[in-house]
Amino acid sequence: MIYLSFGVLFKVNETVYERGNKVIHTPYNDSQLKIFSLESNLPLAKKIAQEVGVELGLIQLSQFSDGEMTVKIDESIRGADIYIVQPTSDPVNDHLMSLMITIDAFRRASAKTISLIIPYFGYGRQDRQAAPREPLSAKLVVNMFEMVGADRMLTLDLHTPQMQGFFNVPVDDLQREPLLSEYFIKRGIYGDDVVVVSPDHSGVSEARRFADYLHASIAIIDKRSKKYNQQEEVNLIGEVAGKTAIIIDDMIDTGATAKTAILELQRQGAKEIYLAVTHALLSGSAVDDLKYMDIQKLVVTDSIQMPEHKRQVLGNKLDIVSVDQLFAEAIVRIHENRSVSPLFSEPFHQHD
Repeated sequence: MIYLSFGVLFKVNETVYERGNKVIHTPYNDSQLKIFSLESNLPLAKKIAQEVGVELGLIQLSQFSDGEMTVKIDESIRGADIYIVQPTSDPVNDHLMSLMITIDAFRRASAKTISLIIPYFGYGRQDRQAAPREPLSAKLVVNMFEMVGADRMLTLDLHTPQMQGFFNVPVDDLQREPLLSEYFIKRGIYGDDVVVVSPDHSGVSEARRFADYLHASIAIIDKRSKKYNQQEEVNLIGEVAGKTAIIIDDMIDTGATAKTAILELQRQGAKEIYLAVTHALLSGSAVDDLKYMDIQKLVVTDSIQMPEHKRQVLGNKLDIVSVDQLFAEAIVRIHENRSVSPLFSEPFHQHD
């Protein structure tokens, strides 16, 4: 079976159950659990399916010459529990539309349940009206998913946890702290010589949670806008001199917030600086800017598929932590009606 997406061909039903000589999972024994992937992050979907122990479902997504999308499911899914992997990253609107069309196709093909695996939720930043006459776009997207028939959503690091209240269906918002803390613990980066830094006031609670995992202290970048046409005032709350600083955030887009934090930490005498981010949007000149910033590592997850040219620019400054095992474990727990809460409460140990 060939998967057609915007003129690019992908094979989607080739699941390898071995990594080297080690079998990592036997096929899952419930034929009613089916995982499908759309075009946004096929490599991650393949890894999730491999970790669960199933093959990716057979589906074709294509476009008409005028840009209209259509989808064809090439296997029976009647009475099955469907999991669709599709981060709604750039191009956000295309990925949203293909996901909604696919949900509708599964509903009309008599799927028992339809669960959305959205590692990165596009439009999540528009979760409030910051000024009069602005849209609440995050709520609009949620309404659209529910309208076409989604029964559940599984995601990672929503922009604000309160956004779960927009949903009238179950939503599991997996967190970065258990996963990324394991990265630093394995490298011995924890304890009194480490400080976790929130790049703004809105991320303080998340920084404190991450610091608890690492038994580290916290610091906060305090940014205040001065009068019109004057430079922003930046201060640091906390002690970073002589310490390893880890800037933690849910996403990096243009990189402006991260750059401000990095420069302030350098000014305050931090020994080493790590930037740990869940969603690597890396828009505009962000990649080129980070290439020349004095950081040890940019640590991101593969919630968004990073183009090869961006990987090459960042080179050995970039480490990517996969979320495949985390999502696979959550899918199996949901399918077996077991608690997902253990995935939130301790560092997530990934097998090699």
